[in-house]
Amino acid sequence: MTMMTSLADSLARAAKSALRQAILPGVCACITAYFAYYAVHGDRGLVAMKQIKSEIAQAEAVLQQLRNERERMERRAQLLRGDNLDRDMLDERARTMLNLSNPRDVVVTLPKLYDADETAVEKRPKSVN
Repeated sequence: MTMMTSLADSLARAAKSALRQAILPGVCACITAYFAYYAVHGDRGLVAMKQIKSEIAQAEAVLQQLRNERERMERRAQLLRGDNLDRDMLDERARTMLNLSNPRDVVVTLPKLYDADETAVEKRPKSVN
């Protein structure tokens, strides 16, 4: 029996030793997997970086549109300044603000594109020929 007991003890010690040797690499592998997952899918991971880059691109496009609109408005405002007043621009703004027209103007009325209930109606002008 002593031989059997010593064999069992020997096997138990070998199992404990193998278990101790496997615990540290297992824990390290779990920690590495945790950080690898969050490096890809976390709040600041690769997936989030791709989304943030697309949001930045959209914001830059909006910024460019606003800059273009601002430049256009500045050019129009420059034409209305006193030092170099453009008479045509002044006339256009006055007519728009006062809702007036010149007696020599030709007014062309266009057909309605929408009915009263806001449904689209396709109306084409009749050809002259």
